[in-house]
This record gives sequence, structure tokens and C-alpha cells, in this order.
Amino acid sequence: QVQLVESGGGLVQPGGSLRLSCAASGFTFSRYAMSWYRQAPGKERELVAAITSAGGSTNYADSVKGRFTISRDNAKNTVYLQMNSLKPEDTAVYYCNARRSTTFLNYEYWGQGTQVTVSS
Repeated sequence: QVQLVESGGGLVQPGGSLRLSCAASGFTFSRYAMSWYRQAPGKERELVAAITSAGGSTNYADSVKGRFTISRDNAKNTVYLQMNSLKPEDTAVYYCNARRSTTFLNYEYWGQGTQVTVSS
């Protein structure tokens, strides 16, 4: 049974930090690219950060570059999102995503999301 379980969300003041974690199970984690997405009320889900299967390459949305860092630990089947200098506009539900493409099939899994609220 595939599971992606996010944790670490919560309420934080502007300028503060949070570290999100996503624990994966039920599939070969090290073969999957991992991403964090977010969705604010009334807005479309957007890509925040992504990391390749071995962790050698990362990609970030312009809005979070220099503030957020994505990382992974393939031994622990976990991907992280370190969020610093948080702003009210970072408020959203954050989702973990796993994706793998083969010659004939695409595999994609989503977590249930964790709420991040940035407010004073």
C-alpha cells in the first residue's frame, strides 16, 4: 500500500521557519523524483520544489528561491522541505508528490497535505 505522509506544518509568524517532512512507504522511494506542491485557498496547486531520485538536482519556484530547501534521505524514505523567512503568502496546504516515468508507464502518488499558516 503506497503512502506519503506529510508532517511538520503549523502556524508560524512571518520571518519564521518550518521543516516539513514526507515519509514514504509502499514503493521504491529511491527510484522516484520527489516534489513539494502547495495550494492556497482559491488558487491552483503550484510546484514549490523538486528533487531528483538520487538527490543530485533540485528545482524551485521563483517565489521560494533562496528561502526554501528541498532534500531527501533515501535511507529513511523521507523528503524534507526546509522553509525559512516565511511570508504570509506562503500560507497554503503543502503536498508531497512522488513521480516516476518508465518507457511505458508513469507512476504518481500524492500525500494528504499539511497546512502551513504564516500569520502574526
